Order: sequence, then C-alpha cells, then structure tokens
Amino acid sequence: MDRRGGELAVRFLSSYTAAQLRYTALMQLLENIPVWGDPIDPASLAQIRLCARGAAYAALMADHHKGYAVPIGGVVAYQNAISPSGVGYDIACGNKAVRLDIPAAEVRADISRIMDLIWEHIAFGIGRQNDARVDHPLFNDEAWTLKPLAGLKNTARQQLGTVGSGNHYVDIFVDEQERVWVGVHFGSRGLGHKTATYFLRAGGARDGMDVEPLVLPLGTSLGDDYLAAMHLAGRYAYAGRDWVCAEVARLLGAHILEEVHNHHNFAWQEEHFGQTWWVVRKGATPAFPGQRGFVGGSMGDISVILEGIESEEAQTALHSTVHGAGRVMSRTAARGKINRKTGAVIKPGLVTPEMMHAWVQRAGVTLRGAGTDESPHAYKRLPEVLAHHAGSIRILHTLTPIGVAMAGEDEYDPYKD
Repeated sequence: MDRRGGELAVRFLSSYTAAQLRYTALMQLLENIPVWGDPIDPASLAQIRLCARGAAYAALMADHHKGYAVPIGGVVAYQNAISPSGVGYDIACGNKAVRLDIPAAEVRADISRIMDLIWEHIAFGIGRQNDARVDHPLFNDEAWTLKPLAGLKNTARQQLGTVGSGNHYVDIFVDEQERVWVGVHFGSRGLGHKTATYFLRAGGARDGMDVEPLVLPLGTSLGDDYLAAMHLAGRYAYAGRDWVCAEVARLLGAHILEEVHNHHNFAWQEEHFGQTWWVVRKGATPAFPGQRGFVGGSMGDISVILEGIESEEAQTALHSTVHGAGRVMSRTAARGKINRKTGAVIKPGLVTPEMMHAWVQRAGVTLRGAGTDESPHAYKRLPEVLAHHAGSIRILHTLTPIGVAMAGEDEYDPYKD
C-alpha cells in the first residue's frame, strides 16, 4: 500500500475503533425513532418523523440528508403496504464493486489512458443511449404489459448500461492489499424516473420535499402494479451495473474475480421483531449479518466493502447502514445558481472548479467529467460517517480511488432521489 492509502486506512481504522467503544452514544432515540449521526440534520429529522406517523417502524442512518418526502438515509417499514416516495424517483439506484485480476502497478502506470477509455466507451449524462445494443432476458418480463410501463421498453433498452449524471460514477480503486476494484453507482435511469412519476401522480402524492409520503396498500391494483414495476426496475438497474462493470473489465483486459452488488433505493419484504414488514430503504444499504455491501465516498475519499454483523444495534437499524458519505451542502449551494438555458451564473457557489481539482489532485485521483456540486467539499467524510454504525458493520476492505469518471459540469440531474 502506498503512503497516502495507508494514511487513509489508519485514519479510518482509528475513528472506527473509537466508535466501537462508544457507539451507544452515537445512536439517539428521538420520539421512538433511532437516529444515527452527529450533528443530526433537523430537516431530515422532521421528514422521518412525518414518515413514522403512517409506518410500523422508522430509522435514520448517519449519512442522512433531506430528500423528496422521505430523507436520504431513511429506513421505513410498513405492514402490507409500500411507499413509492420512500423508494424514490431513482428506483433501485445502487452500487456494484468488482475485483479484477490485473496488477495495481499496471493500472496506476496507465490510469490516464484507462480513464480516457472509460470516458469514451461508457455513456455519461442525461438521456444518453448506449452505442452497444445490450439484450437481456428482463425485456421478456410480463411486467412490461402494465399500463404505467407502456411505451417505456424501447427507451429502457437503449439506455441499459448508461450511467447518467448527478452523483453517479465509474471509479477505479486499489485496496489495502494493492488489488484493483471497479466501482459503479447508478440506478434504473429514465425507466425508474418515469415509473415513479406515474405512480406518485396516480396515487395523489403532493409534489415537494416537506410533504407526507405516498403509501400504497398492497392487495390493491395500484399497490400491486407498483410492486411489480419496482421489481422490474430493480432487475433493470442490476443488469445495467453488471454490464458497465463487465465492460470496464474488458477495456482493461482483465477478468472479474469477485463482486459485491446491492440496491439502496428499494423495498424488501423482511422479518423483524417477529413481524413481516415491507422495509423501504432510501439511500440506505441492507446489511444483514454476513451480507456484503459496497459503500462509496466522494470522488476524493475512500470507499469500503463492508458486511453486516449481528448485534442489538443492527436489529435496531433493521439491518441497514449508510449508502455513502452524505451531503453537507446542497447541489445549488455547492455549484451556485445557473441559468440552464444560457449557462449564465445567477449566484456563485461555495465550491469553485479550482477547489475541486486541487482536492482530487492531492488525493492522487485522475478525474474525468464531474461538476462542483459533486466536489468532496459538498460531502461528509466517509470514515466519520461509518464510525456511527460501528456496532452493526465490519469493514472488509478499504478502497482508495485512483480514477473517477462522472457526467460533466454542464449536465443537470433531473432524476432527483
């Protein structure tokens, strides 16, 4: 491991060990809602309180920040019901990491060319199509006959394997054993957004952030149709992340040795406290004992491969953990207010391109694309966030980024959360 990677790992392990000794002080029970994190965001807390009124259980992970109706980092359980607001607009957004059989020294020496290849061959941005036609058995699924999905199959087929914009990425990492990993983060693209929009409107959801979440009873036509559409979008997101990881491995001339794959905007039927619930996780990673997850930091910080462990705290979190570092400033605050038609700056942001590039250069990261709204300045530090969940997870690998590719500064992310 190089000196920089070693320092990052030591910093993480130190904070993680300290948290293990005091994790009970890091989880607060507020109005019967377990909340992790310090400081606790008042806006997110207000949102999860509103969600809890119509739910069987609710919790808030340490990377929480405000979302549409349901906070990012929110975990909400329902009895025989499901919440499209909780799953969010980017249905089945998630992470996948794969370990490759290529020497780290070889990748480090060629990282600039590798990132150029990724930037040229993988489609980043809004409304993009994949130049390579990707076929998949999911396009034969009966769910495509549902009214909400009518007319979406062709667009979905064209977009399969595209990454999108916002905080979605393709990263190259090296772990503590000098092994190379590829990590990706994106969801169901336009298919998920249009599906969510249909059901939110059909269910009478109010538009906005500080509103009650839409909850659909299962056993009704609308609730059951949403569940079927959500599962299809989940399969679609998995297929897209599978394709991108395989394509990057091909570009590097490498083979995939192991993989870690998980959604973090989804709903699962699970057993908790002797009851069967539909658990909706919005920006939260499932972490049952032994279940592995890939959790990404910002473009200039570490990411991790973790697994859930059995503990009282894990049960309290409904076997959930963070999905990332969590924002400390909104996209508008970081980037500024810009006229999307003219490109004119209406209000400057708190982060300049010079600040962002200085950070990633210090971290030794080769960057392609990305806007200041995704700068490390806009995020919490992942080791500090993970430390709040030290009683429910175990870190298996620390991944140090050496290459990051994201959509460019001029791309607007309409897919919300």
